[in-house]
Amino acid sequence: MLNNDVLRSIRFMLDLSDARMAEMVQASGHDVRLDTMQAFLKKVDEPGFAECDDLTLVQFLDALIVLRRGKDESRPAPPIELPASNNLVLKKLRTAFELKDDDICAMLAAAGFTVSKHELSAFFRRKDHKHFRACGDQFLRHFLKGLTQRVRKV
Repeated sequence: MLNNDVLRSIRFMLDLSDARMAEMVQASGHDVRLDTMQAFLKKVDEPGFAECDDLTLVQFLDALIVLRRGKDESRPAPPIELPASNNLVLKKLRTAFELKDDDICAMLAAAGFTVSKHELSAFFRRKDHKHFRACGDQFLRHFLKGLTQRVRKV
């Protein structure tokens, strides 16, 4: 899934302005100007579209975690994980919204997609684990749709 799609989905979900999104990334130490963020939030076929890089997406997701849960001064900032994958996006959103497996299964069911807890846990494992499973674009889209319904109470 394109990083831009993830950004647009989160912007809609939380009703964030372009300026607020740029501020969040800047607060995490990455310099992103407002016009650059606006280019990231355009659709592929719109003039002025720019593809969002992995670093910007990961830093935005880290800033989202801090925004939703607060900053823990007793812990050092986690290292930046690159490249950004669907599994990483899923993990960071689960952390930001403090979701449990039951919550995620219920959200996905509401979005018309069923998954068992065992299948779900495979997405959160380390890459070198024998039961690791890569998160596909379709699963991430359904997850974002279910999360949007939950957050916006649609």
